[in-house]
Amino acid sequence: MAHQFDPTMLREYDIRGIIGETLGADDARAIGRTFGSMLVRALAEEDASETAPTVAVGYDGRVSSPMLEHALVEGLNSSGCNALRIGMGATPMLYYAEASRKEIQGGIQITGSHNPPNYNGFKMVFQGRPFFGANIQKLGELAARGDWTSGAGEITALDILGEYVERMLEGLIDIPVEALSGIRVGWDAGNGAAGPALEALAARLPGEHHLLFTEVDGHFPNHHPDPTVEANLADLRALVAEKNLDFGVAFDGDGDRIGAIDGEGRVIWGDQLLMIYAEDVLTSQDSKHRGATIIADVKASGALFDRVAELGGKPLMWKTGHSLIKSKMKETSSPLAGEMSGHVFFADSYYGFDDALYAGIRLIAASARLGKSVTELRSAMPAMLNTPEMRFQVDEARKFPAMAEVMERLTTQPGPEVESVNATDGVRVNTADGWWLLRASNTQDVLVARAESDTDAGLARLIAQIDEQLALSGLERGESVGH
Repeated sequence: MAHQFDPTMLREYDIRGIIGETLGADDARAIGRTFGSMLVRALAEEDASETAPTVAVGYDGRVSSPMLEHALVEGLNSSGCNALRIGMGATPMLYYAEASRKEIQGGIQITGSHNPPNYNGFKMVFQGRPFFGANIQKLGELAARGDWTSGAGEITALDILGEYVERMLEGLIDIPVEALSGIRVGWDAGNGAAGPALEALAARLPGEHHLLFTEVDGHFPNHHPDPTVEANLADLRALVAEKNLDFGVAFDGDGDRIGAIDGEGRVIWGDQLLMIYAEDVLTSQDSKHRGATIIADVKASGALFDRVAELGGKPLMWKTGHSLIKSKMKETSSPLAGEMSGHVFFADSYYGFDDALYAGIRLIAASARLGKSVTELRSAMPAMLNTPEMRFQVDEARKFPAMAEVMERLTTQPGPEVESVNATDGVRVNTADGWWLLRASNTQDVLVARAESDTDAGLARLIAQIDEQLALSGLERGESVGH
């Protein structure tokens, strides 16, 4: 029987909905059956083998996740796919299972990421590649037609936690233990799915480690698990100050996005973390990646792109979205990429997927290899004045047309202050004062704006230019909304 999804569920990078309103067991079953059918057909085109494809399935700590996992597995099995259940854990554990085993052809993680507790969703990998955009739309079309394969797949289980922790520890393998023994770090799992892996990892790490909120609780009783919102770092900041720690690391609800603070409690934003990682990757003594391409999204500071060039790398500005960044990394053989949102991707000696626990390990490694504390590395960065990410509601049917109007004006009558316009993702406008960005979100009915300057007056002028462009399209920058 065909299945129709609520249209708000099928997003650019993943599938997401509200439990009991737009997402339930029938949706999960249809996702499993359709994804499985697409995989069966793709493999049949490549190979006449009769072996059923295997899809790894994991889930986060939300209350609704076990129910969705059960239905998803049923759907996969009915398409003819085998399901390999890896159980509750961080999204990177699912990515690791898929990337490290040739017998696995796909992966699905059930997760609501950093959304409120009543949300949930699905992040997918298809034959080693991110499954997003047109693939998600095709999944919706096939389900609406009931265009499925049929079969009777099997279910097996795999406990991958220990192996995953061992693999992460390889991020420190070339660093002498004495260089790590004095390190003192605070970690905040935010009651998200990364908690058990963090406990197992911290028990194996040299140095001293203090852990917050590792108990998985889908109600998130201590604070919301979005480490890019400064208010959510308050507990970690208090811990670092109380224990006089070197730095602190926080995770989102499913462990694929990192947040960090230095020993003085200053936030180290996503682009600033990338500056530290880039210095490590591009300049380490035995680095095979001198001169490599380092990718960051259009929201990143100009200081990052300048720093990558200064270190001898090739800075590349790309579209926002973890699936888009991963695809660009493969295309350019980039060893490192990142986003302002805290997704960081290492492909130098790791798999190229976003893993916040591994990014935490690599922050320890970078500090040791570069011979500087994280606080010193943060202090050395140029002081830029920038806005937070401003997100404001614009009707879904209006957001892309409005952006087209802005682009048209900047192309035909840019004004004397505009030096150049980068249209990689929305518009990033360079002026003598700095730069401003305006882009349409691919996942919500919002426009996103950001600006950066080296003076307060310059920043005010940049924001005024954003407001002017919005006004010309009959819009205004209202109160900022969350992710």
